[in-house]
Amino acid sequence: MGRRTGGGVSVAATLSLRRADKAFLGGDRIGLLEAIDRSGSITKAAREVGVCYKTAWDAVDAMNNAAERPLVERAAGGRGGGGTVLTDEGKETVRLYRVLREEHQRFVGRLEERLGDVGRFYSLVRRVAMRVSARNVFLGKVAAVRKGAVNTEVTIALKGGETLCSVITNESARVLGLKTGMEAYAFFKASAVILGKDLHDAKVSARNVLCGTAERIIHGPVNAEVTVVLPGGSVLAAIVTEESAKRLALEKGDHVCALIKASNVILGVDA
Repeated sequence: MGRRTGGGVSVAATLSLRRADKAFLGGDRIGLLEAIDRSGSITKAAREVGVCYKTAWDAVDAMNNAAERPLVERAAGGRGGGGTVLTDEGKETVRLYRVLREEHQRFVGRLEERLGDVGRFYSLVRRVAMRVSARNVFLGKVAAVRKGAVNTEVTIALKGGETLCSVITNESARVLGLKTGMEAYAFFKASAVILGKDLHDAKVSARNVLCGTAERIIHGPVNAEVTVVLPGGSVLAAIVTEESAKRLALEKGDHVCALIKASNVILGVDA
């Protein structure tokens, strides 16, 4: 069950009754019970809910086995032959489920009202849950798109005012549908980051120079992992050789600059 909100996003939740950690009664089976009650025939009920005869009886058997008393029983045959009917227990189960369903719908409605912008919440959850191999994932907005003969140069504005430049193929830019103002993700591996000190006036070939404060330095036998906090609060991770970390004499609180080549920045957008 779900209620649609702006942007096509809705809060949805299913309702089922469980016993011994197994779900035995949900909306699909209630629909079957209701169809049996209307038609008095398992064949007609199965056709109405869109399942085969065997599937319908398997569901009925499962419900009867899980319930304390049977919900469905075969009626004795007469001139018109036998049928299938709900027992009093089955009718009461359907009634109670309807009550539960109504309350469940009210609950979901109240939940959406309290959440407010469900689309925004959904987008946040997707970002938090996203898993990629690159250590550095930044969300920003496309500030500029400049198409060349083969490649497209894209500038992403981060939340703290910093910018990241990425060079991708024209085909990739077309597939992503990149336009100024839209949100986009920038990915790059920690090993693609070059660290240095006092690089503000230095001339380097890397298009991206992000400066911040060294927050955490983890030394290893071969490599060192350095976490840099940017002015806007974003956190950048870099993997450098242990020898390089010692040569730079990196310590927590140092002002450091991270260099990332534009060709190492991968872009992505929400589907």
